Amino acid sequence: MTTLIRSIAVGAALFAAGAVMLGRAKAGSDEYFPPVSDPLTRQECGSCHMAFSAGLLPARSWQKMMGELDNHFGEDASVDAATAKQITTYLVAHAADSTGNGGMHRWLRGVSAAAAPQRITELPKWVREHREVARSDWTRKEVASKANCVACHVDAERGYFEDD
Repeated sequence: MTTLIRSIAVGAALFAAGAVMLGRAKAGSDEYFPPVSDPLTRQECGSCHMAFSAGLLPARSWQKMMGELDNHFGEDASVDAATAKQITTYLVAHAADSTGNGGMHRWLRGVSAAAAPQRITELPKWVREHREVARSDWTRKEVASKANCVACHVDAERGYFEDD
């Protein structure tokens, strides 16, 4: 009987710890970013790079980016008008400055209200979070770019950016 009680207690403790960790992640911790949940956005954006969490940029940035897809960081990422509209609607609704974004507005600290930043890697908070990464790490073949999150954060596409 003692073994059964002990097993139940251990199971309850593990469940409680998991619930606390999940609650922290979903509450906007610095290591969790809601991943793209819209299939079309994930498909179109993810066909060339990781589909970045909409909560990493303000709505004005996504609107500007989606309006300039013919020159998307030097590439033509144009899509038809209906696709662009659906993706823009999703990104704006889940942007850092949207309501119910799970605390993602913290990524806009230090960004002017009039600015429409295009590179997540140039946001003040991103720069602070990565200040300890050696310059040589960014040029390693398997990393190649600051935008290649999955090179260092293996669960990045699921929204987890554990830095240990």
